Amino acid sequence: MRKMDYEQLYNACYMQVYSYVMTLTKNRDLAEEITQHTFYKALASKSEFRKGSGELTWLCAIAKNAFFDEMRRQKRFAPDAPADRDLLSECDPEAKAADTDAAYRVHLILHRLEEPYKEVFSLRVFGELPFSRIASLFGKTESWARVTYHRARLKIKERMDHDHETSL
Repeated sequence: MRKMDYEQLYNACYMQVYSYVMTLTKNRDLAEEITQHTFYKALASKSEFRKGSGELTWLCAIAKNAFFDEMRRQKRFAPDAPADRDLLSECDPEAKAADTDAAYRVHLILHRLEEPYKEVFSLRVFGELPFSRIASLFGKTESWARVTYHRARLKIKERMDHDHETSL
């Protein structure tokens, strides 16, 4: 991977990787650290990239492993901390994004979700914007932002449940 290719990859994928890591950590500083570490590892292990997978998938796999490494490291220093998988065991759409397969499914569903649901959900979950800011972006009320976000969650959950049922 040439320097220019790496810079393009960084510019193209940084926010998506950071958003994914935010769903895992729920902590901006830790997400920033893990995201930076992810791109460092990607540059250091560029020969391990398999052309069969997408670059974003590869970066998210590195990020997920870095997150689990960090959780294990923290557990060594805080033995009473919950196990890695306990952090990811919630059943709402945002928490499911912590699992790579579920994250991919959420992003596929989100990609096909109609506006304004797609943008409101993304701003709330990945951008961590409060409803008041989302409302001001759209020129609407805070209640509108809340209702739209909750409807988006329901649509995503329904589609995930439907996809799950059809795959059985």
